[in-house]
Amino acid sequence: MARWKATIAYDGSGFSGWQEQPGKRTVQGELEKGLTKLHKGENKKVFASGRTDADVHARGQVVHFDSSLQIPSARWPRAFDSVLPRDMQMVSVEHVNDHFHARYDAEAKEYRYLLHVGSTRDLFQRHYVHHVFAHAFDHEAVQRSLQPLVGTHDFSAFCANNTNVASKVRTLNAVSYMQVGEGEWCFRFNGNGFLYNMARIIVGTAIDIGMRRLDAEDMNRILHARDRRQAGMTAPGRGLYLWNVQYGP
Repeated sequence: MARWKATIAYDGSGFSGWQEQPGKRTVQGELEKGLTKLHKGENKKVFASGRTDADVHARGQVVHFDSSLQIPSARWPRAFDSVLPRDMQMVSVEHVNDHFHARYDAEAKEYRYLLHVGSTRDLFQRHYVHHVFAHAFDHEAVQRSLQPLVGTHDFSAFCANNTNVASKVRTLNAVSYMQVGEGEWCFRFNGNGFLYNMARIIVGTAIDIGMRRLDAEDMNRILHARDRRQAGMTAPGRGLYLWNVQYGP
């Protein structure tokens, strides 16, 4: 029996999130179903670096699984192609030691959120970006507002209500907001861990700043208030991507 670390990508618009749920199509459910097929009906489990919500995408989700199949690393993605749906892809697979854990060994994650700002939306991007209808949007204020978030803070204000965790202190190594195309902008968050809906609530608050419903300085005030009611909306899942997960040597 060997342990394998796999990087997977998926289009989240067709899933009810990562975690397996009775009667619902989930990423975990489809991945375990495919892995069980490869093992001729032997029930197999996968363990992810973390969960993603409904409509949230991934380019670099990481999972681990155990297998007795004698398949070289380079051939695993091809094997998975035959058993996974078309909105999922096994990007790469590598052998790791038996103590590796996709969740507990992760040192940092990067999420990206794609925003389209303008007076018209692109119909064919409706599942992959969040469109903000605006003739005027203060992008400079948004960029300025994000800087106080870098570092180690209590992010209670940017966490979904009723989230039951021991601590809401997290570290953001880097936060940025930049233009990536005509009318298209990207938030990038790199941190050691993220609270439930944390990135999406920060984006929702930043949108209020861009629309001038809040000032750039309000982001820092809300951070230190630790009160979810003072932050903005939770931005829709469709614009969010788990971009990559970082591990040590």
